[in-house]
Amino acid sequence: MLKSKMAKVLVSTMVLLGLFVPWILMATGCSSHQPKVKPKDEAPVIVPDKPNGKKVLFDNTHEQTAGSADWVIDGGFSDFAQALADEGYEVKELRKKDPLTYDDLRPYDVFVIGEANNPYKQSEQTALWQYVQNGGSILFISDHYNADRNKNRWDPSEAFNGYRRGAWNSPTKGMSPEEAKSPPMQNVISTDWLAQHFGVRFRYNAIGDVTANQIVPPDQSFGITKDVQTFAMHAGSTVAILDPQKAKGIVYLPRTNAKWPHAVDQGVYNGGGIPEGPMVAVAKAGKGKAAFIGDSSPVEDDTPKYRNEETGAPKKTHDGFHEQDDAVLLVNLVNWLAKKENYTRLSEVPGLKLDQPTRLYEWEQPAKSTEPEKEPWEPPANGYKWWDPSTFKPGSYGATDSGEPSPPSGDVRYIAEHPNPIPAGKTVTIRVMADGLQPGTTANGYRLGLYLEGGKQVAKFRNADGSWPSTYGYSAPFQLKSDSKGHAEITLTAQIDPGSKGTAYIRLKQDRDIRWTNKLEIR
Repeated sequence: MLKSKMAKVLVSTMVLLGLFVPWILMATGCSSHQPKVKPKDEAPVIVPDKPNGKKVLFDNTHEQTAGSADWVIDGGFSDFAQALADEGYEVKELRKKDPLTYDDLRPYDVFVIGEANNPYKQSEQTALWQYVQNGGSILFISDHYNADRNKNRWDPSEAFNGYRRGAWNSPTKGMSPEEAKSPPMQNVISTDWLAQHFGVRFRYNAIGDVTANQIVPPDQSFGITKDVQTFAMHAGSTVAILDPQKAKGIVYLPRTNAKWPHAVDQGVYNGGGIPEGPMVAVAKAGKGKAAFIGDSSPVEDDTPKYRNEETGAPKKTHDGFHEQDDAVLLVNLVNWLAKKENYTRLSEVPGLKLDQPTRLYEWEQPAKSTEPEKEPWEPPANGYKWWDPSTFKPGSYGATDSGEPSPPSGDVRYIAEHPNPIPAGKTVTIRVMADGLQPGTTANGYRLGLYLEGGKQVAKFRNADGSWPSTYGYSAPFQLKSDSKGHAEITLTAQIDPGSKGTAYIRLKQDRDIRWTNKLEIR
C-alpha cells in the first residue's frame, strides 16, 4: 500500500585511474557485492576532501529504515549525503539504541531527520529544542499521512508534530499491552511541539504525483531557491504556517486536487497552491533554524542498503534526488541552515514579506483531530514486532542475523580511461575496465552516468544499436565479460551537454549498487 522510496549502497573500495576521490565513506563493504549487513556495524561517516569546517548529522535512531524506507547516508540518502560532502561538510549517521540527547547533537551544525517512524520522547524533544536554541539547525523530512512504515500507528508527520491524529488523549491508542509497554513508547506524551517552537505543523494530507512550481524568489527565500524552478512530489504532505514571525513557505504546489490513491480522507485539503500550505518551509528559532519538507521522494535515490525488516524483501526506491531541481534546493537548504544568524523573528529581516497563516479546519486542531481509518493500515507479518529487533528479518537494519553471503576474498577494481577535462559539447569515448571478477563469467546490470554537482545528468550514451537517447542520463544497461584472469572491459561513446561546464562526477552502477564515483572537470 505504501509507496516505495529509498536509497543506495556506497562501496568502500572505489578506484578510478588518473582521477581524484573527493570523499571517503567509512563503511564495511566490497566493491563487487552489496556490503554484508552486520548488527554491530559502526555508523558511517563521509569525510570531505576540502572541509568547510561544518558537520551534518543524520538521525537513524527512530526507525529511519522501517518498511520500504532506507534513509541512511550509505543507502537511500547517499546521493544527498555525498552532495553535502562535496560542499565540504563532514557527514555522519547518528546510530544508538538509547534516546538521543543534546550531547549527541551539540558538535553538529545541522541535524537531518528523515521520516521518523517512532515518536520522539519528551526528553528527546527537549534535547532538540535546546540544540536549536543554542544555534543548531534541524531539517525535518516528512511524508504523506498514513506513511506508517513499521505499522506502529505513528506516521513521520505525527512523530514530528508531537501527537497522533485522533489519539491526543492516548499516544498508545489501539496498541496491545506489549506494544504500549515497549521501550519506544515510554515517556511519549502528546504535544503540539512543532507548532509551539517553530510556528508550523505538518498537515495530515496526502497529495499524489505533483510538481511544485510555485517557487518563492531568492530575495524572499534567503537565497535558498536560487537556480530552482521546480521540485518533485510523489505522494507527500504540506506544511501549515501558523506563526509568520517564525516560519515562511518557500516552495508551493500548483492548484491541484490530485490526491495519493491510498489517501484515507480527501487527501487534498485546500485545492493545492498556496492555500494548501508550502511543500517546503523554513523557520528561525532561538539562535538556530529549521526547515521542513513534506515528502521524502525528492531526497532519496535508488540504491537502498537494507532489506525490509518485516518481510526480508529487497527494497526498491525512487531516484528523486536527481529529478527536477531537487538536489539544488536541498544543498542550498543545508547551506542556509548551517549559516549562523542572530535575528530571532522574521520581521527583523529587511525587505522580507511575511506569510499569511494557513487556513485550517477545526478537525485539524490536535485535540479535535480524528482517525479516519483504524490503524495500522495493514496487519503486520506473522512474528514481526516493530519494537523488537530480534524479530527483524536477516539483512535489515538492526537484525541480529545479517543473513547475507560473506563477501568474496578480493575486491573488484574498476578503472576508467577518458579525457580529463572532458570537452563540453563533444563526443568522447570512455573505456570501463574491471579486474578481480570471477574468471570466465558475465556480470550484468552495469550503467554509466556523468553528472554535475547537484545531480544534473550531462551525458547521452550511444545505445548498442547505434541510436542515441533523447535525454541526458545513465547509459543503457551493459555487461562486463571477464577473461581467464578476471579482467573485463567495454568502451562506451558519450555526447556531452554543450551548456555544461565545471566540476562533474562519473559514476558506475550495477543494478542499484554504486561501484565507484569520482571527480572530473568539464570544459
